[in-house]
Amino acid sequence: MPVSMSDVARHAGVSQRTVSNVVNNYVHVSPQTRARVEASLRELGYRPNVVARQLRSGRSGTITLALPGLRERYFADLAEAVIERARELGLRVLIETTGGGHAREVALLQGGGDQLTDGVIISALSLGPDDDPLERADHPLVLISDREYDGPLDHVGIPNREGAAAAVRHLVDSGRTRIALLGAAKNTEHSYTLRRQGFDEALAEAGLTLDPALELVGVWTRDEGERLITELLRSGTTLPDAIFGLNDSIALGAMRALLRAGIRIPDQVMLIGFDDIAEARRSSPSLSTIALSRDGLAANALELLSEQLEGKHGERPARHRRTGFELKIRESTSPALCGERRIVSPQRTTARRKNG
Repeated sequence: MPVSMSDVARHAGVSQRTVSNVVNNYVHVSPQTRARVEASLRELGYRPNVVARQLRSGRSGTITLALPGLRERYFADLAEAVIERARELGLRVLIETTGGGHAREVALLQGGGDQLTDGVIISALSLGPDDDPLERADHPLVLISDREYDGPLDHVGIPNREGAAAAVRHLVDSGRTRIALLGAAKNTEHSYTLRRQGFDEALAEAGLTLDPALELVGVWTRDEGERLITELLRSGTTLPDAIFGLNDSIALGAMRALLRAGIRIPDQVMLIGFDDIAEARRSSPSLSTIALSRDGLAANALELLSEQLEGKHGERPARHRRTGFELKIRESTSPALCGERRIVSPQRTTARRKNG
C-alpha cells in the first residue's frame, strides 16, 4: 500500500501540513524539522502523487524543447542534455522539430508548444531583430539562439564569434598562415555570420588575409566537407597549411579527403572544427574543436524556465546569459599530443529591464 503524508507525519512526529511543506519545498520549515521529515520520507519510501500535484498546481510537469532537427548530432546531444537535466528537476520533455523554419519558430514564440506542456525552450535558427515585437510570449519561454540578443525574452546565447576567433588564434599560434575557411556561406544565418566575424577578426589580429581560393562555400555536412577539399586538391591551388571547419561535421569530411589523398594531419595541414560532437573525439586523428557547453546551455535554460514556471519572471527583468566554451586541442592540430588539452572560456550573465 502506498505511503501517505499522514504516515510520514506520524513517523516524524510532525503535522501533515509540515510534511506537505517539506515535500513542496516551502521555506518556512526549520532545518532540524526538515531534516527529520526528509529522513522519514526516505525510510518509509514515500513517493509523491504526481497526478494529484499536477491537478493542484495546474501544471503538467512537461515542457516542450523545440529544435531545428535531430539529424545534426549537435542538436541530438543538446536534447539529451536538456532531458537529463529536466529529469533531475522532475520535469518531462516533449521534443518538437521546426526544421529551422521561420513560421514554425514564430508560432512557438506566440502560442507555445503543445497545450499540455507548461513552457517552451526553443533553439531558434531563423529569428532575427525584426521578430522582436513578436517575442513577448504570454507563456513561460526561454530562447536559445546563435544571435547576440538583447530582447524581452530570457535568452541563453552561444559564443560563436569568440569561439571561432579562439580556433583561428590557435592555428596562428601554431605557426600557420595560409588558413582555409571551410563552410563559408552566402547567407546571413546567425551562426555563420558570427563565426565568420570571429575568423576574420583573428586573421586581422595576426596581419593575415584570406586567399579567395580558400574561401570554400558549402553546407555544413560531412559529405560537403569531403567534396570541397577533394575539389580543392584537384584544382592545383596551393595547399593550405590549416583549415577551420565551421562545424565538426564539415571538418570531419575534410579530414577524410585529406587522409585519402595521403596528406599528413597535422604535419602538412592542421584541422580544427566547432561544436565538439562525439565523433570529433573518436576520429583518427582526433579532431581539435571548439566545445560549446551543452550541459551549460541546458542548465541555464532550465533554470530560467523554472523561475518563470514559479511565477518569478514578472518580478525581474529579462535575463541574457552566454555560456562558456572550451578550445579542445587534439591530434589534428598537435602532432605530439596524447589525449587532449583544454583552454576554458567563462560564461556571462546580464539582465535587461523590460520596457513598460
